[in-house]
Amino acid sequence: MLYPAIVYQRDAADTTFAGNKPYLSVKRYQVTVIDRDVDSEIPDRLAALPQCVFERHFNADGLSQDIFTLYF
Repeated sequence: MLYPAIVYQRDAADTTFAGNKPYLSVKRYQVTVIDRDVDSEIPDRLAALPQCVFERHFNADGLSQDIFTLYF
């Protein structure tokens, strides 16, 4: 894998019901930004997206990793 990298996976879907039927469904994704630069601008840009929530940050194997939840 080349860095910086963005890895994502669909995590779940939030469904709103009306009249016992699905009315609105929004997919939820877990998005991970992996970069060697701890001060990378990529997490800041991702955090500025609508419906995006920062979850946590950690370092592993010399790589900075930021985890976000994104509703789309």
